[in-house]
Amino acid sequence: MSQIEAIYNAVLEGDAPGTKAGVNAAVNAGIPAETILKEGLIAAMGEVGRLFEENEYFVPEMLVSARAMQGGLAILKPLLAAGGTTPSGKVVVGTVKGDLHDIGKNLVAMMLEGAGFEIVDLGTDVSPAKFVNAVVEHKPQAIAMSALLTTTMPSMKNTIGALEEAGLRGSVKVMIGGAPVTDGYAKQIGADGYSPDASSAVRLAKSLIGAA
Repeated sequence: MSQIEAIYNAVLEGDAPGTKAGVNAAVNAGIPAETILKEGLIAAMGEVGRLFEENEYFVPEMLVSARAMQGGLAILKPLLAAGGTTPSGKVVVGTVKGDLHDIGKNLVAMMLEGAGFEIVDLGTDVSPAKFVNAVVEHKPQAIAMSALLTTTMPSMKNTIGALEEAGLRGSVKVMIGGAPVTDGYAKQIGADGYSPDASSAVRLAKSLIGAA
């Protein structure tokens, strides 16, 4: 088995120590960081997403694979930065104001990171003003908002309104998701897209940002 295959399999199995060991071994063997990232980590997370959509993996399996991936990515990040590797795009993520749920948001952030996106995670209970400030500061291509409560969903609309007032709406795509959120609600409030789960959020982000 090649070192890349070992990394790929470790991520699929949610083996965090194995992923870190595999990445370190590949780096020490002189394999380029970008190759390790794309053929090991990103390819594995793509397969995790496929298995989730085929109902072979569920949220717990996705979480452990994503955490394993993040451990390997932490080793690669300085090497990728030094090598000038550019991410697929930058996405600001957060759970909207009044909502403290973070598992879904965290999983979306990890899956996006596993697909090669740079993530700015604002956490939970994020006000429209904080989203606007993050767009000004970080200049992302997209923001991804999560809500788990019907009572906090209006904050998604308020955030889009705040982006419009700040003159920023045209410069950033808006993705929304969460248990009570629907595609119809996304259209109603003027969001650019809706995803029902973390795997489809990756596809949506790629289509909105135009990342291959």
